Parts: sequence; C-alpha cells; structure tokens
Amino acid sequence: MILTCPACGTRYQADEANFPPDGRKVRCAKCTHVWHQQGPVATSEPDVARIAPDPEADPPQPEPEPVLSGIRTFGPKAPSPAERTKVAWAAILGVAAGWVALIAVVLVIGYAAVKYRQEIAMIWPQSAGVYSRLGLKVNNRGIDFTHVDYHRESEDGRVVLAVTGAIVNDANRELPVPQSVRVTLSDANNHELYHWNFTPSVLTLKPGQTSAFLTRLASPPATATHLEVRFAPNG
Repeated sequence: MILTCPACGTRYQADEANFPPDGRKVRCAKCTHVWHQQGPVATSEPDVARIAPDPEADPPQPEPEPVLSGIRTFGPKAPSPAERTKVAWAAILGVAAGWVALIAVVLVIGYAAVKYRQEIAMIWPQSAGVYSRLGLKVNNRGIDFTHVDYHRESEDGRVVLAVTGAIVNDANRELPVPQSVRVTLSDANNHELYHWNFTPSVLTLKPGQTSAFLTRLASPPATATHLEVRFAPNG
C-alpha cells in the first residue's frame, strides 16, 4: 500500500500486513509529521511498523521511538544557548588575540626601526629623510662627530682657534673613517667666512669606538660666530 504524508506529500511504500483494520500512528521521515493511518485489512499488529519509501521519494532512516522506528531521519543536534554563547566568545577571543598579535608585531617593527636606524640608513640612505622628519638623528655613513667644542687662545701674540672633539662609529660593524674633515666658520647670517681641512688620526673604527681630534687655526675671522665640523665631500 502507498502512504502519503498529509503535511509534506512524501510517499512511502508500506506492507499492508503491518497495519490493523483500525490503523496505527506513523511519522513522516522527512517532516516528522505524525498521523493515524487506517489499515486496509484486519491483521495482527506487529510491535514496530516497517514501511519502505517510494523509490522516487527520499529514503527513510531508523527512528528511535517504538511506533516510528524505521522511517525518521535524524539531522545534527541543534546547539544549546550555552553552546552558542561559548562559540561566540571563542570567536571574539580569537579576533582579539589576532589584534593583539598584530599590535605586538607593529611595536616590535617600530622598536627595531628606531633602535637600528643607523644601520637602516646605511643600507637604505633614502630613509634618512624619513627619520629626520620624525626628529630622529641618523648618519648614513655610520661615522659621526661627538663632543665638538672650541676655544680661543693666544700664541705668540696671535689669537688661535682650537677645535676639539671625537669621531665615533655608531654602527654595529667596523667602518673606514673618511680621511678629510672640514671645519667651516660662518658669521651670524650663516655666511661662510673660512674653512680648512684636516686628516683624522685613524683609518678605521670598531663599533662604538671613538678617536679624539684637535685642529687649530691661527688668526680666525673676528666676525665668526658659528662653527661646523663635517666630512669633506671628497672624504
């Protein structure tokens, strides 16, 4: 006999012998609708109704309920509110952890960019302009001047300008020292009045090593108010 679900219209092929004359309840395996199915003939009622679906319909699956075993299809169990909350919190924590990791990476990169700016400027000279705009001093040579000072003294009735300081290696490797250092004197309007060159006393410096220098000029311009020490262009 053919059974048709009154709710969804799914058809099943069932054995008539499994239905007593007064019928019995069956459940649709597709939509789980329960209805009373009248039997065509009087037969002994088996403990469990066994029905086979129409070949054109979805095949039924085992049903744990006594009167409905053999026709109900079970899907995945729907998560409980507590489980849904747990999953939502896990997703939120995952996103938060991702942001924390990203911020940590940015901070590490920023710290390294500042700490090793001297080495970066030596490898990539264009970065010196970026550091300068950020107010960070860099020297793409890796060799710089420190503790530069000057004073005037008298020698044989003449004024002598003595310039002192040190050359330092700010890089993390040994570097050659440019062999021409220029000292420039200028007036209050930054107009150059005089300059002279001198040769450092060392050829190379190890990382962090310094080399002191002293250079003197007799009879410096009286209007000189500014002094600059730098490596000469050909140094």
